[in-house]
Amino acid sequence: MIDFPPSPTVTDAVEGRRSVRAFTDQPVDMAVLRDVLAKAQRAASGGNVQPWEVTVLTGVPLKALCDDVTARAMSGDPGGEEAFPFYPADLPAPWKIQRAMVGHAMYEALGIAREDKAGRAAAMLPNYRAFGAPVLLFVHCRKFMDRPQWADMGIWLGTLVLLLREAGLDSCAQEAWVRYAASIRKVIDVGDDAIIWTGLAIGYRDAAAPLNSFPVPRMDIDAVVQWKGFA
Repeated sequence: MIDFPPSPTVTDAVEGRRSVRAFTDQPVDMAVLRDVLAKAQRAASGGNVQPWEVTVLTGVPLKALCDDVTARAMSGDPGGEEAFPFYPADLPAPWKIQRAMVGHAMYEALGIAREDKAGRAAAMLPNYRAFGAPVLLFVHCRKFMDRPQWADMGIWLGTLVLLLREAGLDSCAQEAWVRYAASIRKVIDVGDDAIIWTGLAIGYRDAAAPLNSFPVPRMDIDAVVQWKGFA
């Protein structure tokens, strides 16, 4: 049973999409994933390079990875063997404020106080269970790819999450996995010439979970768009 209906239009997909952090245990049909991924291949790509490479996990290999990384995280192992900065070290306002607001809303939905460091640390652990999703996808590319190709991967991922929404599925991009790249490399077949960019949890949204309903405000269009030459 799908708790959250598919999105019939692009606008519905954009407005209905969010980073889902609680999934049901309903399995995802491989045929549906193949169809969605085939459609995502039409994503815009500069020079048609198409730099993205993808590995999709479910079942035994997914459980093995989740068990390994969760054990590492619970033991206090911070990982970091291949991690890159997820945000600029000196992120200024308003971007720092936007990030802080969503973090505050998430912990408030979980009932975790700002000063509860142990609670916040424990709240990170479901990341390494892919939030209960039955599918975890990893996006990787060759290390020689440059910033324009990374932009292409972002376009591809953005296209993919909207197509997943159209198919009645939800997702959550998870760069947090990259902290434990050595564990990922035990499970996925990528060479030393590849860099792992992000995970993407995929499954059916648990519509009743508080983590899937807290507000995620976005900046007003007039704060980010300048108009020139219009009457």
